[in-house]
Amino acid sequence: MAELKCGVENCCYNAECYCCKGDIMVGGQHADTSRGTCCESFAQKRDDSYTSSLFHPSRTISIDCEAEKCVYNSNYKCHADHVDIRGCGAADCKGTECATFKEA
Repeated sequence: MAELKCGVENCCYNAECYCCKGDIMVGGQHADTSRGTCCESFAQKRDDSYTSSLFHPSRTISIDCEAEKCVYNSNYKCHADHVDIRGCGAADCKGTECATFKEA
């Protein structure tokens, strides 16, 4: 499991830059840069929906990964020690990215 730092402040799973979901999926099967990836687990915070305060943030998390060209991907699992997810102001998963992506 990787230490995950999440900079997507408007995701309902984000609490103090840590994820409360338990596991995430990074998309970007054909990505060759971090911009080609995304956090497919992103869910935008809404005033009428639950918030991450109902969950417990975790420093480490299981990350499934579709980015076949990433050096940290092995059998669709991320094996990086530390992962940064970014997406300031994202309205959907396409506005996020795995900043740790490194082309193999």
